[in-house]
Amino acid sequence: MATKEKRKEEDGWEIKDRLYHLINKKPLTLRLNCKHSRRSPLLYFDEDNGEQKELRYATNMSSPFVDEQKGTATLGHIVFKSGRLYVPKESQNLQKLLSLYHPRRDKEYREFKPQVRAASDIDYLELEIDALNIARDLDIDQGEAILRVEVGSRVSKMSSKELKRDLLVFAKNNPKLFLELVSDENIQLRNIAIKAIEGRILKLSQDNRTVSWASNGRKLMTVPFDENPYSALAVWFQTDEGLEVFKSIDKKLS
Repeated sequence: MATKEKRKEEDGWEIKDRLYHLINKKPLTLRLNCKHSRRSPLLYFDEDNGEQKELRYATNMSSPFVDEQKGTATLGHIVFKSGRLYVPKESQNLQKLLSLYHPRRDKEYREFKPQVRAASDIDYLELEIDALNIARDLDIDQGEAILRVEVGSRVSKMSSKELKRDLLVFAKNNPKLFLELVSDENIQLRNIAIKAIEGRILKLSQDNRTVSWASNGRKLMTVPFDENPYSALAVWFQTDEGLEVFKSIDKKLS
């Protein structure tokens, strides 16, 4: 007889065939732990009672909980083949073990849910559309600043057509990162910092700790320990002293 606590977990449970798949791997076969032992624990923590409940897959029992299995248990195996395991609706004990109680659920495998996959696909497609629309309308300078994160200094040698093409590809392939970079207020300043050093307006010391004027060697700032020099310079540009330097650099780069 199922306990009240167990029934809470099974609220809304639907009798149907179910498919399970391994996460990020696809071996020919993989055996999932199907009974508790000292070397391979298989336990479910009952939060209502504050107890660890022992699990076991027995083909002749209706419950996956050992304390609810009466009589001699016929142990079964849980085997994924080519990364997948199909469990028919008649095997309710195995389905509930896999879908509700097994400690490797959502870590080593998960249940295939088409509706969840569809919702996730829609979210991603909408994100991709947003990124592509923004990438299409970005001006060249902002596009260069964003693309520099992806391709580095190579962006300086790109034509405007190449830059626009690669920016659209970047937005399509990684829309989440693209949108994060678009909203990063320091990305443009970081790009100016890189261009200033590449253009020998500023000079970065070999240890990446000091930024100076390239023309006279006058020190402008010290890069904080363990910080990226270009990111640190972008932040410094927003200070009173750094703003004047930024204006001067911007004129020289124009």
